[in-house]
Amino acid sequence: MSILAILIPVALGLGVIGLVVFFWTVQDGQYDDLAGDAERILFDDDTPLMPPCDTVLGAATKDRSPL
Repeated sequence: MSILAILIPVALGLGVIGLVVFFWTVQDGQYDDLAGDAERILFDDDTPLMPPCDTVLGAATKDRSPL
């Protein structure tokens, strides 16, 4: 029964911490642009950093002259 004396304040403290963090994120503007994130995930306008592997290997073998 003495464990309840520890668990109840811990649970209430975690709840208060969660509420404080939630209100802090709302004040900070974390949830302002929900439509932008939804549209950004649909459009793939990123350019790849490297070309595909077979085009690099193909270009390397085409440029070599046979011995």
